[in-house]
Order: sequence, then C-alpha cells, then structure tokens
Amino acid sequence: MSDREPASLKKQAGLGEAPHHSGHRERLRARFMEAGDKGMPDYELLELVLMRSIPRRDVKPLAKTLIAKFGSFAEVIGARPARLMEVDGIGASVATDLKLVEAAARRFAKGEIASRPMLDSWKSVIDYCRTAMAFADREEFRILFLDKKNCLIADEVQGSGTVDHTPVYPREVVRRALELSSTAVILVHNHPSGDPTPSSADIRMTHEVVNISKPLGITLHDHIIVGRNGHASFRGLKLI
Repeated sequence: MSDREPASLKKQAGLGEAPHHSGHRERLRARFMEAGDKGMPDYELLELVLMRSIPRRDVKPLAKTLIAKFGSFAEVIGARPARLMEVDGIGASVATDLKLVEAAARRFAKGEIASRPMLDSWKSVIDYCRTAMAFADREEFRILFLDKKNCLIADEVQGSGTVDHTPVYPREVVRRALELSSTAVILVHNHPSGDPTPSSADIRMTHEVVNISKPLGITLHDHIIVGRNGHASFRGLKLI
C-alpha cells in the first residue's frame, strides 16, 4: 500500500496508526501542564512518572496496580526498590526513576527548612519530616541538630530497624550533639504502621534524652513521630 492511498484504507489495514494510549498520554500531559496535579488522582500522577520510564506502553494498568499494592502515590515512591520490583513490569531502571522522584521531593522539602530558624517555620519542619520518613516501611530514627539561632546544622539518620522498632541510645544522641557544637535537637522517627501515637518506649527514651542533655546545655525542642495517618508532637502532647 503506497503512502498516497487514503488514510481510511491505511486504518483498515492497521497501518500508520499511533498506539491507542498515545492520545490519552497527551491529554494527561495537557491537563497537568494547565492545572498541575489539582484534581488528579494518585494513579494518574503516577502514570505521568511512568510515562517517562516506559515510553511505548500503556502504563495506566501498571500505575493502578502499584497504587493498589502500596496504597498511595507517596507510598509507591517511598517503597524500597526490592519491593517495587516485585510488581510485574517494574525493573531496576523504573524503580530507580521512582526513587529519584522521592529524592527530589526530599531535597525540595529540606530546602524549605535549611536556612531558616526551625521554630519559625514549624509547618515546613513537619512537612520535611513526613516527606523524609512517613512512608518508609521500616522504622528510622533521625536527629535534626540546631545551632544557637535554631538553624539546621545537620540532619542525620542515627539508625534504622524493623517494622516496629529502632534501637536508640540517648547518650549517643547527646555525644553527637556535642561533636557538632549543637545547642538544640529535634528527634524524629516514623511508625510504619501509620499510627503516630507515641509508645511507652518512645516516651521513656525521650525522657532519658532530656535528662542527659539538659545539664550539658542542650535543649530538646521536640520529638516528632510521623506516619501515613499524620504526626504526633511530644511538645504538643505535653509529654516534654
């Protein structure tokens, strides 16, 4: 069949047709460029990411499968690569691209708190903590070390553990603060269960940090627990 033959004949023969999902991709991109992610369900936002990694395949079913398995867009990009690759259609390259999205989100959130006094931008602190840890599938313990002006000196993950426990050593927390000449700290950890309610062990460890740090002139501003379902502040709950 020559290039001069009518398009209808080409269509009947199945020639010269774009994949059925190409129009959908363009419409989705146009919606995003016009209004951002407003009104866009998680699976569609995930589709836009997967389109960059898998250019010649309809990725809507894959996006829906990932959301069904992990629960939300945030939980998909927060999942460990090994778990992502359990899903048919996700290889190492696609998993890497998803983790790059997570890293970009974390860098952006950290930029909001990096050069400002922490206590003057508390919402940004909470947003950063949730971005960094809330959707991880294992517990992590993070410390934000602050200077005399309550600006960030260092942000360090001190340990990671199982789905419901991370070993924390209060004396090590204080020792590291002294090494960094930090005069204040904010403790942060996540509850992979989603429920940020402090446990008795969380409360006990926090009080140990207060008792060790206070005589050395180090202030514990707060201990924040983050989870999929929100966050808990020890200061807000009057636990410190």
